[in-house]
Amino acid sequence: QVQLVESGGGLVQPGGSLRLSCAGSGFTFSTYAMSWYRQAPGKERELVAGISSVGGIRNYADSVKGRFTISRDNAKNTVYLQMNSLKPEDTAVYYCKARRSTDYWGQGTQVTVSS
Repeated sequence: QVQLVESGGGLVQPGGSLRLSCAGSGFTFSTYAMSWYRQAPGKERELVAGISSVGGIRNYADSVKGRFTISRDNAKNTVYLQMNSLKPEDTAVYYCKARRSTDYWGQGTQVTVSS
């Protein structure tokens, strides 16, 4: 069974940091590009960051450049999103996505940035 399980979400204060993890199973993780998306209340889902299958190519939304870092460890079948200098507008449900010929989505993890 294909699974993508996000973890690491929670409540943090503005300016704080959080690291999200997404563990994949049931497919050949190392051959898939991985991405993080987010969806805030009342807004459409947006791409936050992406990383190629071996980790050599990364891309970020303009709103998170310089603050977020995406990385992966194929030996652990895991992709990470390090989030620093968090802002209230970063509050959203964050989703992990695996893409090749077939796309897989995780269930999401809530990130709330509030004082």
